[in-house]
Amino acid sequence: MSETILITGVGKRLGFALAEQLLSEGHRVVGTYRSDYPQLQGLRDNGADLIQVDFYQQSSLDAFLNYVGQEYKELRAIIHNASDWRSEDKENPSKDALHIMNQMMMVHTTVPYLINLTLKDLLLSSDKGSDIIHISDYVAEKGSKKHIAYAASKAALNNLTLSFSAMLAPDVKVNTISPAMLKFNDSDDKSYKAKALQKALIPREAGFEEVVDAIRFVLTSHYMTGRTIHLDGGRHLK
Repeated sequence: MSETILITGVGKRLGFALAEQLLSEGHRVVGTYRSDYPQLQGLRDNGADLIQVDFYQQSSLDAFLNYVGQEYKELRAIIHNASDWRSEDKENPSKDALHIMNQMMMVHTTVPYLINLTLKDLLLSSDKGSDIIHISDYVAEKGSKKHIAYAASKAALNNLTLSFSAMLAPDVKVNTISPAMLKFNDSDDKSYKAKALQKALIPREAGFEEVVDAIRFVLTSHYMTGRTIHLDGGRHLK
């Protein structure tokens, strides 16, 4: 019987690549997305159960949690990948600051907190043990002058790893994967790419497979919980 893994934010980039890979390995994937991209049909065709959820709307989150609780008896893992990227206004940082902070904390901290609490019994029902994996960001430890709220919310997510690992041990392992720049967007120009690459000791794109491999390691580990795997190309030493 295939194991069920819940992944938030499968619409594009890392979330999509991860869902695609896990499906190919025989897992059943339950995925959330906010915007319906054409490529999602490929996941559906391969058996993924995809639910459109707006994590900024409490009613949408509540409906999703109720659905999962009704439709599934156990979960092998929850992977919190859903993310948003809001920056403070350069000219007037206080403009919309409360709204930006509330949004960043909602999607990166409040939503994982509520999902973990609400669905923990499904994780505890797994006979082979289970996992919660938080996808964080390098800036959670470094901070960011341009993305203050974003960095703070990812730091809060890291702290959830500590609390939930203690709360759910030994049956559920809870860990963080904290990457820096994984893959450029098509819209990124040459100057931006060059500047970004210079920040790391290993000046190249990691690629989504780097995180996928780390997730495989966490899922198969029997002895790691409450820890962070850093995938940042050595940026902390620059």
